[in-house]
Amino acid sequence: MIDVLPGWRHVYSGKVRDLYVPDEPATGSGAEGARPERMLVVASDRVSAFDHVLSPGIPGKGELLTTLSLWWFDQLAGADGGRSIPNHLAEGEVPDSVAGRAMIVRSLDMQPIECVVRGYLTGSGWNEYRANGTVCGIRLESGLGNGDRLPAPIFTPAYKAPLGEHDENITFDQTVALVGADRAEDLRDLSLEIYERAASTAEQRGLILADTKFEFGVDDDGVLTLADEVLTSDSSRYWDAEAWASGTTPDERMASFDKQIVRDWLAAHWDKDGAAPVLPDDVVTRTADRYRELLHRLID
Repeated sequence: MIDVLPGWRHVYSGKVRDLYVPDEPATGSGAEGARPERMLVVASDRVSAFDHVLSPGIPGKGELLTTLSLWWFDQLAGADGGRSIPNHLAEGEVPDSVAGRAMIVRSLDMQPIECVVRGYLTGSGWNEYRANGTVCGIRLESGLGNGDRLPAPIFTPAYKAPLGEHDENITFDQTVALVGADRAEDLRDLSLEIYERAASTAEQRGLILADTKFEFGVDDDGVLTLADEVLTSDSSRYWDAEAWASGTTPDERMASFDKQIVRDWLAAHWDKDGAAPVLPDDVVTRTADRYRELLHRLID
């Protein structure tokens, strides 16, 4: 269900987030097609897996994700001791009915690149490495195992496909072709910097940031700006550092603080044909607990 918010007009819904613009006429030169100065991004409790939005949602998920994003934006603005990285947050009053799970943001010229950084070998990267010795086409040293830390974090961009299509992993050269050499280098370097700062912060709290993805836009002054969500359970893979070091199986070492519980249950109970089954109460509860645990371990 889409929230009806006085003063805001709904313009888009993704699998998890809803986007609103001010419910007022655009002004200025070329106003009819002008980009609004501000937008409202509302995180819902919806949960998706295998390209399906599932039922029921995860209670409190939207607020947990928003709280974590806002905390990370603050850290990256300098609270972690590093330089301030521009982000898309804007001043304004969030409507009461979505307070806690919404952000008012500046409108940006979004880049068509999903900036993925991997610090550990896992997931699809592990499958590719086993087959070819590469991750997203990047050659890695031999002898690495599932869940191993990479010699250095790697930037593995993806092209953000049109709505309804899958994002496509691309090479750095393809990124250059899409956005130009200077912009591609800036996206890569900024993504790696943010990952390394966030990984250090997570490590201080007994967590491993295995991989993550960022989105960037360019503001009216031409400044590359961090946007969307950042370093949440939905955009990042976190592991418990002690379990990673002492675990004897991949499941023990790489139990992530996200919706993996949902994915595992679906894989065991659904052949991905037809409508997805309704999630059991215990799966919903355990997933909510996992999201909440990550938030508390980082922020408290």
